[in-house]
Amino acid sequence: MNIDSTSVYVGPNIHAKEPLIRLTVDINPTYAETLDRLGRSTLDQLLAVLPGWRGNDADGWLADAQDSGRFDLGDLLAGLALELQRTAGQRGDLAWSEPDARRDMVQIFYSFDSEDIGLEAGEVACDLLAAIANAQGDAKDELQDHVDRFLRYADKRSLGPSAMELVRAAEARDIPWYRLNDASLIQVGQGKYQQRIEAALTSQTPHIAVELASDKNICNQLLSDLGLPVPKQRLVYDAEEAKGAADRIGYPVVIKPLDGNHGRGVTVNITDEAGVEAAFAVAEEEGRDVIVESMILGDDHRLLVVNGELVAAARRVPGHVKGDGSHTIAQLVEIVNRDPRRGVGHENMLTRLELDAPALRLLDERGYTPDTIPPEGEEVYLRKTANISTGGTAVDVTDTIHPDNKLMAERAIRAIGLDVGAVDFLTTDITRSYRETGGAICEVNAGPGLRMHISPSEGKPRDVGGKIMDMLFPPGSQARVPIAALTGTNGKTTCARMLAHILKMAGHVVGQTSTDAVYIDGNVTVKGDMTGPVSAKMVLRDPSVDIAVLETARGGIVRSGLGYNFCDVGAVLNVTSDHLGLGGVDTLDGLAKVKRVIAEVTRGTVVLNADNEYTLKMASYSPAEHILYVTRNPEHELVREHIRLGKRAVVLEQGMNGDQIVIYDNGTQIPLIWTHLIPATLEGKALHNVENAMFAGAMAFALGKTLDQIRTGLRTFDSTFFQSPGRMNVFDEHGFRVILDYGHNEAAIGAMVDLVDRLKPRGKRIVCVTTPGDRRDEDVRDIAAKVAGHFDVYICHRDDNVRGRAPDEMPRIMKTALVELGVPEDAVMIIEEEQKSLAAALEMAQLDDLVLFFCDNITRSWKQIISFTPAFEKEPDEDRATRRLQDSFDIPDGFQVVTDDRGVLITPRS
Repeated sequence: MNIDSTSVYVGPNIHAKEPLIRLTVDINPTYAETLDRLGRSTLDQLLAVLPGWRGNDADGWLADAQDSGRFDLGDLLAGLALELQRTAGQRGDLAWSEPDARRDMVQIFYSFDSEDIGLEAGEVACDLLAAIANAQGDAKDELQDHVDRFLRYADKRSLGPSAMELVRAAEARDIPWYRLNDASLIQVGQGKYQQRIEAALTSQTPHIAVELASDKNICNQLLSDLGLPVPKQRLVYDAEEAKGAADRIGYPVVIKPLDGNHGRGVTVNITDEAGVEAAFAVAEEEGRDVIVESMILGDDHRLLVVNGELVAAARRVPGHVKGDGSHTIAQLVEIVNRDPRRGVGHENMLTRLELDAPALRLLDERGYTPDTIPPEGEEVYLRKTANISTGGTAVDVTDTIHPDNKLMAERAIRAIGLDVGAVDFLTTDITRSYRETGGAICEVNAGPGLRMHISPSEGKPRDVGGKIMDMLFPPGSQARVPIAALTGTNGKTTCARMLAHILKMAGHVVGQTSTDAVYIDGNVTVKGDMTGPVSAKMVLRDPSVDIAVLETARGGIVRSGLGYNFCDVGAVLNVTSDHLGLGGVDTLDGLAKVKRVIAEVTRGTVVLNADNEYTLKMASYSPAEHILYVTRNPEHELVREHIRLGKRAVVLEQGMNGDQIVIYDNGTQIPLIWTHLIPATLEGKALHNVENAMFAGAMAFALGKTLDQIRTGLRTFDSTFFQSPGRMNVFDEHGFRVILDYGHNEAAIGAMVDLVDRLKPRGKRIVCVTTPGDRRDEDVRDIAAKVAGHFDVYICHRDDNVRGRAPDEMPRIMKTALVELGVPEDAVMIIEEEQKSLAAALEMAQLDDLVLFFCDNITRSWKQIISFTPAFEKEPDEDRATRRLQDSFDIPDGFQVVTDDRGVLITPRS
């Protein structure tokens, strides 16, 4: 079984509203026949290595397959990939398959938590079924090897228990999170509201407090100065100093590294100089400086303090086994390690017991070996320290801790300055005050592990992750930036720029994605087509952003899904023919389904074009609280009924003084702005930008912006190259008008042709038209139909990237279509290269002409336009002025316009 192709959807997509992996699998027909013949045996072998699958069979698919001995191989692969992830502690609920158009191919879909682990699960699922097919029967050992290898792979890439607890707590509070590295560095929250956590270290943890907690000598001194109970302590630099310190302090003593953690290098209950010397050597391996301190008798307790409050307490018990009178110590260790909560290091709730050198030394002190069979009930300790990381267990004592001990821990953490910290406290009885028992603080920990509190061996689990999240994001505080997402075939880039400008003028730091760049507060950060999930996450992770405007293109949705789970305001501007035949989208209905994803993930207000049949149908698919329709037709019956019901709409109303954009909300008619006051509409003539302004205003209104803020934004946004590059950029400085536009599909080009007709140029009309090479031949003909009959001169060129076409192929198809549509052949020319096409049009243009240039390379074309000097601009000033006057007036035959000292005269031609 080979995986032919892979798609990873990192957010909501056309298949599901959650992250999803799609694999196209090439299945060997012989394998399929063998697995089908083995039937129930295949499932039995898989269940032998994945016994938890039965418990996860919520829809009964597995039980039905077992009963009948029949199954769909694609569904089995998908379910197997999902179950492998669940066995590794990952989450997911979706798994299904669909037939592929190619023979012996199947597409499988399944949820994932971690991309790397999810993809590996798909590979291993194929390996498991291939192993069964190859073995023609029992393959249990090989299957177990595959599963064990996968679990080791997943363990190395999974979040640890503490990080996972914090992530789950964030999700429970609807706080978004992003994993920032392969370890446990996580961002919680978005934009300016974000915090970062790494285990129990947070963005609010002071660096100096971490340093103080790490330096056990200074920490001990600070706590002692405040009257808190601490052991006597000395800092030493060699074994002789350590012996002297132990004599002064008094035996028994503890020796440990100055800045160690997890119990490494710690030796307790040292009673003589020989023990001191040996313990010093052990501690010195873990750190340069070593601490000698008095031995405090009692049990080891971990007291966790969050935001100044003790939230959990646990008694820690060193790693041990309990004798049963029949098993050896080695066998008992193996039995204990079967606990699924135990793993290597910090990856599981508990750590595996090891019969290593420290354990063997302890056994030797008791006269035991790993082969000793201890009596029933005897506890055999394998560690002197009670750290969970060395195999210890924990008993929750939060409800029984004495108030004095609770207050003592809170004072200690405040003294060090930690937002999240833990006190390691030794006492014989946690239910009694340390003043009675003589207990003491042996250590303060920054970034403490949470495992023992999340899942204690005994007692009640504590929601310590929730306490930390509530500290970082107090109830009622903001964790998300408002997201305005928009899509459509045409206008989305201009609309996004308009909306971002409105919001910036209203005082926001806007993060914006678009087809040409990512913008943060109006500044370009990354150039390129940035309309997919990667760029969306880039914006949402920026610490300065307080609102996001995310242009979302079909390509990103089809390939990878969205980079966010939902948006506050979502808009679908239109659905028209473009990119059909690419990415598996062949029809307008299919394209509408892709763009509908934005409507499907909108929570607050969904803004839809009521004049487009495809967008109008999307309302019923959206869970949004409000539906806001946009229409240029003031008599639109559906919109009028919507308004009558008190719902929201933005309508283009006709009046005595022109067209006006009007908002309807809750039965109230609210005039917003006259279209001729919006510079980007060229005095209301550019109807496509009127519509873009309507959508931008609608989205801003849905985001809670005031009418004045919206008006100010629209009145100060224009279609210049600097504010909206490639979108109806007008240059009027040559004596003729040049319009540069990036339009590449039928609707976009039609909108620009409509604008030219409305502008009614006095001179001739010249159009330079192109089409990307990946468009269908019929798309080229549809574009030709839009321009045919509206211009005097037609120049056909190509994009820089021909996308698999011959260099002159697209211009030839365009010319042929124009001629077939009735354009005189001598009015159409082919100039393949974009720069030469533009140069020819500019040289051809005279006073009062209009050049409409559809471009591929926006910046290069604009520079070429503004640096061009017309031939008549090279004439002497007097001659140029005279010729302009001559061309501007209807002069009788035989006469001419001249100027002299007296002014302008009409004189007979000489």
